[in-house]
Amino acid sequence: MLSIKNLRKRNPKVAARMRRKVTIRKRVRGTTERPRLAVFKSARHIYAQVIDDTSGRTLVAASTLDKELRGKKMKKMEAAKAVGALVAERSKAKNLGAVVFDRNGFLYHGRVKSLADGAREKGLSF
Repeated sequence: MLSIKNLRKRNPKVAARMRRKVTIRKRVRGTTERPRLAVFKSARHIYAQVIDDTSGRTLVAASTLDKELRGKKMKKMEAAKAVGALVAERSKAKNLGAVVFDRNGFLYHGRVKSLADGAREKGLSF
């Protein structure tokens, strides 16, 4: 694996995100009572997972690749909000009401913020 120092030479944007990610993950831990809602976005899709870090298990996951969202024509912001709502519904079904938000080094802006807003609207608290 490349270090952040070597990655900076190849792709400075990715290196900056990795630096932010390491800083965030020092503080954010998911427990059984309050698991971690981790977000990852690529150029085309967005993914969200609710993770219990004490046992190392993914409890709930949702993405734009899910059956419920796959065929629909949506803009990226709308799709992110729908993924947030979907992960919140699945979390509620497993009696998970509160989570810790992990933006994974991405800025809290745009699609990441839209996903968080969609999850909050469906009753997930963080």
